[in-house]
Amino acid sequence: MSGLSIMCQPSTANADTTDIYIFDPGSLSSVQCMGDACAICHAKWPRPRTPLGELPDGTRVYGCRECADIIASHMARSAEHALAAH
Repeated sequence: MSGLSIMCQPSTANADTTDIYIFDPGSLSSVQCMGDACAICHAKWPRPRTPLGELPDGTRVYGCRECADIIASHMARSAEHALAAH
């Protein structure tokens, strides 16, 4: 799960998109950068289809269903905490 640590802050280029993460292409394999392997766990089969974020050049980065579910769950909990803080 070392790929999870490469996720950065949400992109601030567009204030309307708060769930886009920018991945460091230097930390991903070429297969992960091309979208043929999960950006988190490296799984190649079944081919990852859930967008997890982007590379700095705008290329989408994909994840397997399990990793995408983990990230979605984390994002939901983070949103709950943010709303409770307001």
